[in-house]
Amino acid sequence: MKVVALMSSGIDSPVAIYLMLQKGLHVIPVHFRQDFIKEKKVFELVEVLKGYGEIEEPLVIDFSEEHIPTFERLREFGEEQWTCVVCKWLMLRRACREGKSRDALAIITGDSLGQVASQTLDNLAIISTASDLPVLRPLIGLDKEEVVSIARAIGTFEVSSRPEGPCPFVPRHPVIRGSHRKFEKLLKLLNL
Repeated sequence: MKVVALMSSGIDSPVAIYLMLQKGLHVIPVHFRQDFIKEKKVFELVEVLKGYGEIEEPLVIDFSEEHIPTFERLREFGEEQWTCVVCKWLMLRRACREGKSRDALAIITGDSLGQVASQTLDNLAIISTASDLPVLRPLIGLDKEEVVSIARAIGTFEVSSRPEGPCPFVPRHPVIRGSHRKFEKLLKLLNL
């Protein structure tokens, strides 16, 4: 069974992918390129994960295609606090499209409940509206130390923890408990 996985160069998504490979799923990683350092790390992580199951080479999507113009419009409207939620929503929407075109049955993410702004329960509920494929979140109940422990055991921690630049789009005060109604109005404003 094929699934699409949102894959970053960080610690969480490779562990989520590993857990789903252990269930016998065929994983198609989707990486949104922000810079070549992160992209290189993703390809290295996939090489490590190949030892645990069937995983394809990453599908790399240029972050600037849709995300950056949308972030610019958020700033114009004075709604930059929604950047993280909109970012993840756009990623999930694109992953859903890519998954359907490849006969995938679900999407995997490295979300862990309450870890950052886009991963509060309110915001995860909003982000999930981007996909009509099921969204699997194998890390949802784990804390960071549990995820790090798995990453060390499977050999992805060393690659994931190498230095890289932070996301330059994180707003000073991100939305923590987003409103569905407000988000729907925002999508209309952004023509999404």
